[in-house]
Amino acid sequence: MPIRVESKELKGFTTEVFRKAGMPREDAAIEAEVLVWANLRGVDSHGVLRIPSYLASVERGGMNPRPNIQIEKESPATLLIECDHAFGPVVTVLAMRRVIEKAAQVGIGWALLRNTTHQGAMAYYALMAAEHDMAGIALVCSPPNMAPHGAKAPGVHNSPIAIAVPGKAHRPLCLDMATSVAAGGKVQLAIDKSIPIPLGWAIDKEGNPTTDPTKVGALLPAGGYKGSGLAMMFECLSSVMAGNPLLEPRLLGTGSVPPGTQNSVVAAVNIGFFTDVDEYKEHIDNLAKGIKALPKAEGFDEILVPGEYEDHVYEERLRDGIPLPEGTVQNLRDAAAKLGVALPKGL
Repeated sequence: MPIRVESKELKGFTTEVFRKAGMPREDAAIEAEVLVWANLRGVDSHGVLRIPSYLASVERGGMNPRPNIQIEKESPATLLIECDHAFGPVVTVLAMRRVIEKAAQVGIGWALLRNTTHQGAMAYYALMAAEHDMAGIALVCSPPNMAPHGAKAPGVHNSPIAIAVPGKAHRPLCLDMATSVAAGGKVQLAIDKSIPIPLGWAIDKEGNPTTDPTKVGALLPAGGYKGSGLAMMFECLSSVMAGNPLLEPRLLGTGSVPPGTQNSVVAAVNIGFFTDVDEYKEHIDNLAKGIKALPKAEGFDEILVPGEYEDHVYEERLRDGIPLPEGTVQNLRDAAAKLGVALPKGL
């Protein structure tokens, strides 16, 4: 049975873990906020189960707890940020705040992040823009972990994308999806839960279908060529444009990429530059209402719009606590013992 932990307790614990790992307290708090927020929304694959891998990355010099973040190029609408392998949430929150400021002035803000690391749930950043009555976009690329359609070895990354827009009475619509059938973090979650993964999620290192999460050699793309095609084009919009290709070196054997390296795009679009914001938000409400009122397919009690499931889970977990599987609990206990951090109540 999972152990439930109150979100405030878990956030305080996570902040202290990363502070002990060398991060400034403010940065550690941002990292904790983004991870625990994912858990609250039911996206456990991008929550605190990531703590052990992040700590291991710090030890081997991958994730930089005190980066020298530099804005290398800037225009009224754009930014190119050298992240120095900063923790993803720290630099991505910074970047989204900056593009929101730009969008307020010129209608759009677009930032390229070069040499960042794992950013957590990308919806967090897209929703930052929606909270300012803007449309938000966030996408990310990393070295290969997904087999392109027709291949039996990794060639692209299962690059996630999040898009969020504001509603009026309705919560913002927010799509957050990987280009793979299932996010890579769900494989780790299956390991923590000691359960198999569904057939069709992944192949093993020989290219054979597998349900064993410990034997995954490559994820499989969502929609076949559609998922792998999107992933390839996201690399073109982020890594290649930032002058830091991540797929090409691995594919051609021309060089190595530091483990955990990511490149990313975050953007904000000022809705008010194109139409009346209140009218737009009313249309979003009507769109959601209309979709939910459609006849339900057999086996469905409710038609959900993007982000609605996560909103429901958030309310329940904020009230009742965040359930953590046995594997995650043990990993957090190990991290606490190693760093000398007090465990949250319940663990």
